[in-house]
Amino acid sequence: MDKGFFIQAIVYLTSAVVCVPIAKKLGLSSILGYLFAGIVIGPFVLGFIGSEGEDIMHFAEFGVVMMLFLIGLELDPYKFWKMRKFILGMGSMQLIGTGVSIFILCQLFLDWNWQTTVVIALALSLSSTAIVLQTLKEKGLSQTSMGRASFSVLLFQDIAVIPILAIIPLMMSGQAIPDNDLKSSLIIDLPGWIQTLIVLVAIIAVYFAGKYIVVPLLHIVAKTRLQELFTASALLLVMAVSYLMQLVGLSPALGAFMAGVVLANSEFRHELEGDIAPFKGLLLGLFFIGVGASINFKLIIDDPAYILIFGAILTAIKFFVLFGIGKFYKKSNDQNLLFSFGLSQAGEFGFVILSFSMQLNILPSILANQMMAIIALSMVSTPFLLLINEKWIDPFFGVKEKVKKPHDIIDENNEVIIAGFGHFGSTIGRLLKANGVKATILDHDSDRVDLLRKMGFKVYYGDASRLELLKAAGAENAKIFIAAIDNPEVNLSVVELLRKHFPHLNILTRARNRVDAYELIDHGVDKIYRETLYTAVHLGVDALTQLGHRKYSATRQGQRFIKYDEAAIRKLASKRHDKMAYLATVKDELEMQEQLLKNDLHINFSASDHAWDSEHLKKQITE
Repeated sequence: MDKGFFIQAIVYLTSAVVCVPIAKKLGLSSILGYLFAGIVIGPFVLGFIGSEGEDIMHFAEFGVVMMLFLIGLELDPYKFWKMRKFILGMGSMQLIGTGVSIFILCQLFLDWNWQTTVVIALALSLSSTAIVLQTLKEKGLSQTSMGRASFSVLLFQDIAVIPILAIIPLMMSGQAIPDNDLKSSLIIDLPGWIQTLIVLVAIIAVYFAGKYIVVPLLHIVAKTRLQELFTASALLLVMAVSYLMQLVGLSPALGAFMAGVVLANSEFRHELEGDIAPFKGLLLGLFFIGVGASINFKLIIDDPAYILIFGAILTAIKFFVLFGIGKFYKKSNDQNLLFSFGLSQAGEFGFVILSFSMQLNILPSILANQMMAIIALSMVSTPFLLLINEKWIDPFFGVKEKVKKPHDIIDENNEVIIAGFGHFGSTIGRLLKANGVKATILDHDSDRVDLLRKMGFKVYYGDASRLELLKAAGAENAKIFIAAIDNPEVNLSVVELLRKHFPHLNILTRARNRVDAYELIDHGVDKIYRETLYTAVHLGVDALTQLGHRKYSATRQGQRFIKYDEAAIRKLASKRHDKMAYLATVKDELEMQEQLLKNDLHINFSASDHAWDSEHLKKQITE
């Protein structure tokens, strides 16, 4: 088969376009789709790409290089310092606990020397940053307790790779290294301790050179105002630093990470993220394809029991170590199960460590390839483990630890009750307070309640979807209930409860968009305030004013637009389940609104009245 660049690119992209949508359709992670795509087109199934997986691993290494540059670029020093206790605590506990457990078991049951065991234990202790971060993003778990814990452990592991790669040469015990194995390294003939020293000096030099040389150069490039030149400069930095790391015997991926960290402290960080972001998903996808294609099924077939049992034991060890850490940090069962299953695989850094150790003759080639097959299989198993946890484990064990905190005792009864005191609700509360209106404020976020109390707001903790809290808040005697909860589903459930038990209440409720508004209309709510409507109309009014329209006329047209749109949404709510009727009604309403607004322009609404039009008054005075 033709091995040209275009054919290879077509094969990669076609496999991704076919396999990933199928995986998503089946409810699986996109990562699993990429991994299966790599398996199918790899050298051990269809054989479209790669020769015994070697060129696939080279391609996968380039994916790691780019991925680590982006990770380094996103490494906010302030965030790192704020999370330092969790990063150092959870990260070190995971790495030491897993590494020691694997080392002891391998020494007891396998005939390996201690250098081999140490390298394999360290390589297998690391989890996959690419898989975990992508999974967190897809499932929307990045800001959860599990997401923060996972990020802390992964960040510690990413940083720990630097000293791990630095100490590996110290375990050579004076063994001779063939010149052809590390021919790209300039320090292969030096003693191990000198190599380690040179590596550390190179890392420090990269940091300071980047800060005092590269960043000023980027200022010069930025002045050219050529975006492509700026992106090229960033890529040049990545490649140059990666090559330098290779010259001192380290992985290019480590150099890319260092380059990202250097730029993370500069004012160019966000611009670089914006330039490279479109390529990030594709590069990670191609990396996962490379991992799938690198699975050596020949090794697995030759000794399936050894590979599968070793992989299962590895996953179990990492799971129990992580679960114990989660318990130590008092995480709930559902979050702890996600945390433990999510990081129970080996990671892409394992490939780097094993390859480096194999070049140093610390690991025999066959054993290193077996370990790489185990790493790849463990990475493939992660989406399945998370799916099993989601479907069959978490529903029975995860929810048992969820304890409802009792709501606060409410010692006031006001005519107005506000449920939800985030950015939206607090704005309403401040306006009412400034006009002498007292309101009973409820919020279900205990951290936010504590913060608001420190700021001087009298806020009560409690879940507004519970009847007993509404009664305690005085809903029976109140006149107005403002439902300003951020979650549309919770907001809707509160409205349902109010309609059922407190029909006298005048409900004013928040809706993010027209879809949320349809549900509220079905429950008979008259006063619905869409976030996307009023802000957008306000912006449109300002745009008309800046284009030369009178402030009075533009504002009047904006208010009339809101009036017509609110009337139209009630017509559309009843027809939204019939797609054809809904689309036809939308078209008719848009045409009618446009015509009504045009007609309004020709009606004389006291055109000479400029009493409140401050811009017109200013113009008159200056003239």
